[in-house]
Amino acid sequence: MPQTIASDSGQLTSLRVHAADNVRVALKDLPAGSEIDDGGRRLRLAEAIRHKHKFALDDLATGDTVIMYGVTVGRAIQPITAGAAITTENTEHSTATSAPQARRGEWQAPDVTTFQGVTFDGYHRPDGQVGTANIWLVVPLVFCENRNIEVLRQCVADALGEDPYRDYKRMARELLHGQAGGEPAATSGERLFPNVDGVRFLTHTLGCGGTDDDAQALCRLLAGYITHPNVAGATVLSLGCQKAQIDMLKAAVAERDPQGLRPVHYLEQQGSTSETALIREALTTIFEGLAEANRVARTPAPLSALTLGVECGGSDGFSGLSANPLVGAVVDRLVALGGSGILSEFPELCGVEHELIARCRDDAVAERFRHLMDAYQRHAARVGADFSMNPSPGNIRDGLITDAMKSAGAAKKGGDSPVVDVLDYTDPAVRKGLNLLCTPGNDVESTTALAGSGANLILFTTGLGTPTGNPVTPVLKIASNSDLANRMSDVIDFDAGPIIRGEASIDELAETLLQRCIDTASGRYRPRAVTLAQYDFIPWKRGVSL
Repeated sequence: MPQTIASDSGQLTSLRVHAADNVRVALKDLPAGSEIDDGGRRLRLAEAIRHKHKFALDDLATGDTVIMYGVTVGRAIQPITAGAAITTENTEHSTATSAPQARRGEWQAPDVTTFQGVTFDGYHRPDGQVGTANIWLVVPLVFCENRNIEVLRQCVADALGEDPYRDYKRMARELLHGQAGGEPAATSGERLFPNVDGVRFLTHTLGCGGTDDDAQALCRLLAGYITHPNVAGATVLSLGCQKAQIDMLKAAVAERDPQGLRPVHYLEQQGSTSETALIREALTTIFEGLAEANRVARTPAPLSALTLGVECGGSDGFSGLSANPLVGAVVDRLVALGGSGILSEFPELCGVEHELIARCRDDAVAERFRHLMDAYQRHAARVGADFSMNPSPGNIRDGLITDAMKSAGAAKKGGDSPVVDVLDYTDPAVRKGLNLLCTPGNDVESTTALAGSGANLILFTTGLGTPTGNPVTPVLKIASNSDLANRMSDVIDFDAGPIIRGEASIDELAETLLQRCIDTASGRYRPRAVTLAQYDFIPWKRGVSL
């Protein structure tokens, strides 16, 4: 159900998100004694309320529920006076069930007339997938090969004259020597492989020393990257004796690419005559792969070939009011156009399960969601953890007091369309429409998983700021507030702040953000994370990661 915002008359200083809410959100610092107009009713603040924080609209007794977005987001653990702040001292996490706002089969798709027939310029793969980038991937099967991966990274960057850290190296020389002496000779500026977006190198800490399940999960994740629509092919480095064997990875790749259409080269150091020989062979496969990938140029593709992964990190009290529902509106538009979305972070869906279950396309999908959520929560409980531990100190400081409050806002990233499938970690998305993906709330672990399940573009919302990116999938960063967008303009791609100020509606900005997605998918817009070479990759070692 789209959020409805009830605001003060005159200057917009606070808002009530849903008619059933018993709290409002301060949009600016409000001094004690301020008078708030809540739909014609006057309320005097009992204390100063910091911007992004919530205050009670009615007197709440111990045990009363705190409601926001029309759902339960907490429980009062001591009396709270009307006009007083909702804090960790007077409120605790609660997920008491509420009647779902969604109803199966009742979704009203948004008007997408503006985008009917619109295409993006993508890379068409032999298996029918379409990439938003064209990348050669270099992958270690075990952490023992991380050093060789780094050697290859530096050698390839030097050979191509595409060192992303060239400016920082110049800065270091100037700081040390007082001049740019010793700077490498400038390149001609001409790219040797203009149709290729680069070579990306993964490193990780897994592959040996864990369980068989850990090794299998790693191989399935790596297979998702190797067969990703944005990847032209891959070079894989193995030590030889590790638990994650080449045959395991080959089997995982074959599940996703049964016809063997994606070129993959497997090299084993313990079977090589020397490290020099291994590096030479690896470099040969990379440069030959680049030449092959360069033969593929961007050509028009329907928007139905886009899969948006949605993620949030460094969330604040405005995230669930601006950036998250904005992204959800974009997902709804893409789904209406035949495309797909993937909503992850199961710990941050705690408290809104009933809403998502009500949106599942059938009982089988709903039961799979229940099963995966319950299994995750049981595993956390066995080690003394709980989803209620999810909000970080930064989240709490900026008004996200409980996990349910954070979840209710985080789930807005998924829009309102039906849930067509529920995926376990490393499962590929195969159904068009909105998918749920079981991942932890950890930003990079979850973003890593989104790409592994096939997202060829990721929208990442943030209220506090984060530079997170991904090696194979372009990541667009959407700020919940304009202060962040201006202060961290080097990492933010889009500002949702006008929604908070009442200067633009979610629908208006959704049209603009969807166009930014199309431009990014076409290579016309380069995300900040790509410019900064922010290529984060952290596999989830299946366990308790909130």
